[in-house]
Amino acid sequence: MSDAIDDEKRALRADLRERRHIMSDAAREKSAAALTRQLDALLERFGATSVSCFLSTTTEPNTRPFINAAVSRGLRVLLPITREDGLLDWTVATADGSEIEGLFGLPEPLGELLGPIAVGDVDLMIIPAAAVDVSGMRMGWGRGYFDKTLGSMRDAPPVYAVIFDDELVDAVPRDVHDQPVTGAVTPARIVDLPLAT
Repeated sequence: MSDAIDDEKRALRADLRERRHIMSDAAREKSAAALTRQLDALLERFGATSVSCFLSTTTEPNTRPFINAAVSRGLRVLLPITREDGLLDWTVATADGSEIEGLFGLPEPLGELLGPIAVGDVDLMIIPAAAVDVSGMRMGWGRGYFDKTLGSMRDAPPVYAVIFDDELVDAVPRDVHDQPVTGAVTPARIVDLPLAT
């Protein structure tokens, strides 16, 4: 990654991180309920019976109500587990799912490891992001796990990044390894995006 792009990403991530940290608990709670409705609508649109998602941290848009509801309805939900080699393992979410602190201090599920290719069988991928731009480019938090996963998939299903409403921006800095997404899901809406080239 060039120094200029790295500096741009670092500055944008710092701004986004600060905005997420100052959000009130009431705003977080309201956005969680709205996000769950949007994610349910996305499932319905694709007729998905198997999805990948992620365990949100306290500052991310809250995916946990959605995951719990999907599991209770009998959907197969795969959750990622970070590996030392930069790849993601996957495990099936359960109603009584236990969590541990992962490699970077982030919450990760406990469960049988299915390996990196397990995600190739889902109907829809729901992934985290720091921001997404109107061309379909996603900017993550800098560890590259989801870029590597998406870049390795021959026939990826639709991929939607979960962000807050103000994190859909005009442009994000991008480098050669960065991967585009099909769309973004915010508490207010589902946005279909052109796949960036």
